[in-house]
Amino acid sequence: MSLLQIQNLTKQFGGLTAVNDVSFEVEEGQILSVIGPNGAGKSTLFKLISSFLTPTKGRVLYKGERVSGLSPHRVAQMGIVRTFQETTVFKEMTAFDNVVIAHQLGLKAGPLGIFLASGTAREDEVRIRESAAEILTYLGLGHVMHEEARNLPHGYLRALGIAIAMAARPKLLLLDEPFAGMNVDETDRAVDMVEGIRRRGITVLLVEHDMRAVMRISDRIVVISFGQKIAEGTPAEIRADEAVIEAYLGHDDETLGH
Repeated sequence: MSLLQIQNLTKQFGGLTAVNDVSFEVEEGQILSVIGPNGAGKSTLFKLISSFLTPTKGRVLYKGERVSGLSPHRVAQMGIVRTFQETTVFKEMTAFDNVVIAHQLGLKAGPLGIFLASGTAREDEVRIRESAAEILTYLGLGHVMHEEARNLPHGYLRALGIAIAMAARPKLLLLDEPFAGMNVDETDRAVDMVEGIRRRGITVLLVEHDMRAVMRISDRIVVISFGQKIAEGTPAEIRADEAVIEAYLGHDDETLGH
């Protein structure tokens, strides 16, 4: 059984159909990318999968269980965790403290135990601090973990956003444009980072515009245009697909990663 199944997913906003009858599956251990022109419906699709939006029709299954309509918090607890296009960090706090705070889904102590500094709460603190340091080090941020986030360059901020998501211990990580605004060197490091996340046993579903990165990193690619899926396949298949070339009409071959 696939880890994630998208079945006939449709989302309408009044008379606008942002996502129209989209279906695909994500296998455990895969890196699957969703691509398409601006306004194609990719971000809406992500919000549907992570339950920030409820579909008009269709459903999302995770490990065979329907998650459409559940709260985003519950979906995150089940193992589907997403990042956002805008880096959502506390700029005045250190990278380390940002990741510590993000571990809240994994707390064992209740509010009273935290208030009274119970043994469980103290164990939580030790475990969480160790986990935060390990995640930051693994993602190449160990040397800046005690820097305030506002002092970090763009590439490190994007990586910190991923570290915050990793603190929730995802089984399926949804990355929303993880390479946006990066230069070539930053993108190469970020691609290596995402591949490293997969090596930790985390399945990755990402939306991205950087076709060079997508073609390098993806096992499979789904192409969305005007809310509809127009193609699905390996990077080589997508690169040669006439429907994809037509969807990107007006762009040179660099767009498709040639």
